[in-house]
Amino acid sequence: MEYAIGADIGGTKIQIAAVDREGRVVDRHLLPTEAQLGPDQVMGKLLSGIGLILSRMPANARITGIGVGSAGQIDFASGTVAFAGDQLPGWTGTPIKARVEERFGLPTYVDNDVNVVAVAERLYGAGLGLDSFLCVALGTGIGGAIVEAGRIVRGAQGCAGELGHVSVDFNGPRCGNCGNNGCVELYASGSGIARLGSELIDAAKELPAWRADSREIAQAWLQGDPQAAQVMGIAIRALAAAIAGYIHMCNPQAVIVGGGVSETGSVFLDELDREVRGRTSPSVRSAYRLLPAYVGNDAGVIGAAAQVWLYGGNI
Repeated sequence: MEYAIGADIGGTKIQIAAVDREGRVVDRHLLPTEAQLGPDQVMGKLLSGIGLILSRMPANARITGIGVGSAGQIDFASGTVAFAGDQLPGWTGTPIKARVEERFGLPTYVDNDVNVVAVAERLYGAGLGLDSFLCVALGTGIGGAIVEAGRIVRGAQGCAGELGHVSVDFNGPRCGNCGNNGCVELYASGSGIARLGSELIDAAKELPAWRADSREIAQAWLQGDPQAAQVMGIAIRALAAAIAGYIHMCNPQAVIVGGGVSETGSVFLDELDREVRGRTSPSVRSAYRLLPAYVGNDAGVIGAAAQVWLYGGNI
């Protein structure tokens, strides 16, 4: 059997898995990133975790390569971190590809964490059979990936697809990550929804039954809480405005939405789709579908590993 090793590096955890050609995880290892301890410590955990998975593979297993998805902006050609924010302090400049290939002698591919999710969706999920689509990942922040003609669009420095930093209000609050005002991430991410909830609590004459936490707010909204509905209404309208802009710019066949915020379910996606369709012209609207991400919580490691099949000439 052929396998690839996938690794997903985030600000709080690193997940490493062996994945077969059908996108099935056959073994995994999860460990805390402890990013505050510095990049050498994160790199050491990555290498030891890959080594552990390799040591547990059966003797007859053929390991074709290693794929890594990492938070931050990645120079795909060199497999080096072009820029990483406070989520991974000191991670900028880390030569992930070179270090992994030096240790294990296997072909290694490194990309941004949302780009590898797009790879997973393209090969195994909602993007299967599509040539042109966008991935929007709604987590603590908002990540994005653009697929055109079946290929990830990376831009000049690996920064294409930073969809969370499209402004939906040029007079809005200043974004601490990019310096723009009114980024959609400030409204429709988990942290953005929590911020809106906190502002509502500060201004409310009657305190809501929920705390300023995105999951609590979303659940209260689903249960008919009017104050939570105010918050979610702003978040959905902001996200719809941004997605409408993406659609007019890229004319995709689909926008695939995943991440923790989207796990609120069909009510969220239906409301979002209604808002998006009200903000797009008929010509682009007719080609587009809003789809939930399919691969799920393992999309990061599956997509990271699938780079080996996609870019190594195995598909």
